[in-house]
Amino acid sequence: MSQYSDLGLPLINAGKVRELYQLPDPERMLMVATDNVSAFDYILDTKIPGKGKVLTQLSLWWFEQIPMANHLISTDVPELVEGRAMVVEKLQMIPVEAVVRGYLTGSGWVEYQASKTVCGIPLPDGLNDGSKLPAPIFTPAAKAEYGEHDENISYGQLVELVGEKTAAELRDASISIYKLAAAKCEEKGLILADTKFEFGRREDGTLVLADEVLTPDSSRYWDAEDYAAGKLKSFDKQYLRDWLSKDSGWDKNSTPPPLPEEIVTATINRYRDAYSRLTGRVL
Repeated sequence: MSQYSDLGLPLINAGKVRELYQLPDPERMLMVATDNVSAFDYILDTKIPGKGKVLTQLSLWWFEQIPMANHLISTDVPELVEGRAMVVEKLQMIPVEAVVRGYLTGSGWVEYQASKTVCGIPLPDGLNDGSKLPAPIFTPAAKAEYGEHDENISYGQLVELVGEKTAAELRDASISIYKLAAAKCEEKGLILADTKFEFGRREDGTLVLADEVLTPDSSRYWDAEDYAAGKLKSFDKQYLRDWLSKDSGWDKNSTPPPLPEEIVTATINRYRDAYSRLTGRVL
């Protein structure tokens, strides 16, 4: 169901957070970031007002920093979605989340405790939740059907899925972008713990960076000063996830409860703080 039916454009796809609309030019789409928030594979009933604008504006800023072809054509969009939308080119999307981890946490930490590996990659003994890895690792995930959880896969499985050439391109591009972004974050007092990218191809075969990039929805950002003191202060939706999993009393076999106002406010403030620290601008 379209949240922006007043645009008068055909809805191509409505994901958890983004909606894609067909523009009159068949090779162009309008990509709109809603204020939806997802957690544990649910779209929550409570929205985070202003979130879509932060995601779009931060993606635009990162596109300027990354020396790689991306899908952005224009920010000349209808007034109804101004600030939260961009005109993008149609691509042949590669059905993979290209994940890079510079630090051990999340599902990687869970796997490491069981096997001392992440996505089959052996890691040294003695690491903790939040430990910096010896070098960034590429840990792809196969994109699942809507409502399902993306599945971590090994590099070998990725090769089977997309072929050796494309797998190597995804790995090399993802790690290169991560290293560039992590260095820029370090300059701003932030740690980029991990992130995920999506890529597509043009008809001529060019690999293109697509969707959102390095947002608090697709990345874990930590405060470097707090990290040095042994705390993982997050600028992403981990705060919201923690409330749902620890404090809300939610049974994960049921629909998640509405978010209290203080959780909504604290979440959007974290997103805006990350945006301001990185760009020097205020939203």
